[in-house]
Amino acid sequence: MQSLAEFAVRAAVAAGASYADARFVSRRDDTLRVKNGSPETVVAQSTQGVGVRVIADGAWGFAATGDTEETEVRLAARHAVELARAAATTTKEPVRLAEVQPVVDEVRAQVEMDPADVPLEDRLALLLECDREMRKQDLAVAQGRIFTRRQEQHFASSEGASIYEERIETGAGIEALAADADQTQRRSYPASHGGQVMTRGYELVEELHLADHAAEIAEEAMRLLEAPICPSGEMDLILAGGQLALQLHESCGHPIELDRVLGTEASYAGTSFLVLDKLGKLRYGSEHVNITADATLPGGLGSFAYDDEGVPAQRADIVKDGLFVGYLSSRETAATLGMTSNGAMRADGWRRLPIIRMTNINLKPGEQTLEQIIASTERGILMAENRSWSIDDRRLNFQFGAEVGRLIEDGEIVGIVRNPTYTGITPKFWNSCDAVASADSWVIWGVPNCGKGEPGQTAHVGHGVSAARFRNVRVGVLGDE
Repeated sequence: MQSLAEFAVRAAVAAGASYADARFVSRRDDTLRVKNGSPETVVAQSTQGVGVRVIADGAWGFAATGDTEETEVRLAARHAVELARAAATTTKEPVRLAEVQPVVDEVRAQVEMDPADVPLEDRLALLLECDREMRKQDLAVAQGRIFTRRQEQHFASSEGASIYEERIETGAGIEALAADADQTQRRSYPASHGGQVMTRGYELVEELHLADHAAEIAEEAMRLLEAPICPSGEMDLILAGGQLALQLHESCGHPIELDRVLGTEASYAGTSFLVLDKLGKLRYGSEHVNITADATLPGGLGSFAYDDEGVPAQRADIVKDGLFVGYLSSRETAATLGMTSNGAMRADGWRRLPIIRMTNINLKPGEQTLEQIIASTERGILMAENRSWSIDDRRLNFQFGAEVGRLIEDGEIVGIVRNPTYTGITPKFWNSCDAVASADSWVIWGVPNCGKGEPGQTAHVGHGVSAARFRNVRVGVLGDE
């Protein structure tokens, strides 16, 4: 891997590149799904190749090949230079890169249980056990998934960087779907949209205790069929678990991507309301809102040692005591602002050009427990596990739906409601936050399906949250009684 990545860089420089980097990536994904008592999906997918990125005549060029013969890699490097020279004919300003110290390093994944050592039969037996427990209820669908990824990458640059990094990801989740003639209701554990995923080994699956929660979510899915619909109007809203993680993802993570702000990411739900004159001035949220971008967190799905420009993983403040103070940047976008990159450039495999992506975007915990926050809520609703979401391309106006709502009256949960939804405008919403739960319930949730770019790329990112309360939020649907 090292020799081929370095060969690609030399070939690009020989062809006329003033800067070049290359990534040799080898990846294997294993997915096991069980549905209604039978294996539905047993898939192992492998891919490897080399992506070459260059600057020539002041413009970017990129080319990639899945053929790892030196002849084909040389052709890809030359093609990247040709594309850069073609792009230079329409480029107004030459590319400038913020400085970074070239690193030579090797980073191995640290896990307790290598997923490769866990037999397929054991994974299948676990999912079938969960399935049996869920189908003791009259469900329409019971399903579960276990996912693992192993990736090796070698990054090399014409500045002298040479970095090997191994990455292991593991995830799992179960889901119960209940239906009658008029509706469907879903409950998931530990989160919706496939469950929890982290940069950990198979120990994560064991710690989730999936089978212990199977009956519980099946019973609640059935109860939701008979539950009253979510009330409409303004009330206090508590978001917990994966629902708050997705709220953070959509209304805080995406708008801080500096390529959106500068206009180079606009066609795929791009752009941002966080224009440059808001940095250091905008009151993004209340004093309880402290948000960081932290790629150094152990186990976080958005954690790594180096980004795909060879920039070391970092922790950066994004919102501090409610004030907006930072973006996610690349070497190029950081240079535009006279700053250094905070290491947010990543690509979806060897075929794609690195773009700015979230790392772990986290809401720092507060002082109260979730129980204390509930106890001090006179009238409200707690929503958990996402069901749907919609947000405009500037990341301002949004609507979210959750799997379940728990009504709160006089500090106590008094029942569940179905189809809970809420709407808001990003700065107003985060400024209404008056409590964040403490570290004892803080979890780094993995989001393995973050889409961005054209051609489209899927990133694996993380969000550390506990729970938070927002005052006087519009919930339900206008016109509902």
